[in-house]
Amino acid sequence: MNELYAEAGVKRKETLGTYAIRFLLIFVAVLSFLLASLSPIMLIIGTVIIVLIVFMFPRLNVEYEYVFCDGQLDFDKIMGNAKRKTALKIDFEQVEIMAPLRSHELDQYARENLVVKDFSSRSKEARPYVIIFKSADKKLKILFEPNEKMINCIKIKNSRKLVEY
Repeated sequence: MNELYAEAGVKRKETLGTYAIRFLLIFVAVLSFLLASLSPIMLIIGTVIIVLIVFMFPRLNVEYEYVFCDGQLDFDKIMGNAKRKTALKIDFEQVEIMAPLRSHELDQYARENLVVKDFSSRSKEARPYVIIFKSADKKLKILFEPNEKMINCIKIKNSRKLVEY
């Protein structure tokens, strides 16, 4: 049996918020280092804060990987180039439509109350696609950036649900 398989990945663009969090973490680390010289209890508290910062800092570096295999699309979140977590798994049987972000085919879903899951890079040059996915209790609007191979695999498997550029 010939399986359709494709994978793609994007790195989340750094925002002003992530830069602010990084600056704040560095500031807190320097402050706790300076306060550690005041008393032994502050040394323990400062050490704990620095250890927490060391664990938090890499988690601000986020990447997403998409894996399409025979009608199932998995979204994985990779934090700090080390920790991988499956964020969402969808079956294309429950997908209503997959279209480019600004496509007119998505206009009918603009009035609906959809839960948005953003797995895109948030880059201005990106050309994200939107999947409207209906699970048992809610509808999801999923943003992601598939590559050409993934789009072709989805077209072969579910051509009636795909709208292309």
